[in-house]
Amino acid sequence: MPGLKTTGMRTADVARRAGCSVQQVRNLERDGVLPPVPRTATGYRTYGEVHLQSALAYRALAAGVGPVEGKEIVRAFHRDPVPQALARFDAVHARLDAERAELRRAAEAARAISGEPIDDVRAADAMGVSELAAALGVRPSTLRHWHAESLVVPDREPGRGARRYTPAQVRDARIVHQLRLAGYRIAPLRALLPHLRGARRPAEVDAALTARDADLTARSRALLEAAAALATLLTLRERTDRPD
Repeated sequence: MPGLKTTGMRTADVARRAGCSVQQVRNLERDGVLPPVPRTATGYRTYGEVHLQSALAYRALAAGVGPVEGKEIVRAFHRDPVPQALARFDAVHARLDAERAELRRAAEAARAISGEPIDDVRAADAMGVSELAAALGVRPSTLRHWHAESLVVPDREPGRGARRYTPAQVRDARIVHQLRLAGYRIAPLRALLPHLRGARRPAEVDAALTARDADLTARSRALLEAAAALATLLTLRERTDRPD
């Protein structure tokens, strides 16, 4: 709201400008995301520009990196030496760039495999751990690790308990193998695989990868908004620290 003052604001004013609730503003003050808020002689909080920009920065960062890290970054811009605070924010951009690179590699590696048909499945088509490991050119321990990480979870033979991979699970293992060769890390792969697992055609794989790309784009835009508020915080901090 362009006409709203940015000094002597009430809690409700900050909440409205930042797009959050009154309670969230109080929580951010409690958690040190907002610097200490002066009070009037009658005990009412009176917020200034630094409080509004802190709330705006947090809201954008929460969308870009999550609420926990968002709080840490804003607190760092209040507390830490400026180079250290900027380095923390730079690291967030670097991680996002790495995720984009991983997504590009995933697109190249997964599409060809995910579209393979697995109809007319027979029980005899299942593979044991050693068979699949040999087919992929990996160690059996690698398959067990993927199982432990919930990437590729095989069936168990009744009575014996031996791992058996159905054709669908073999396909999952091939996808994981290709993405790992492409440099995809375990955590983002675990998030991506459920989308690829249900894809029967290349178009469905493209849709899953496009959805991931849209999420990265939204997070990148959120960081752009956060950067504007953080830059204002630095300016306000420098004014406060400047000797008279």
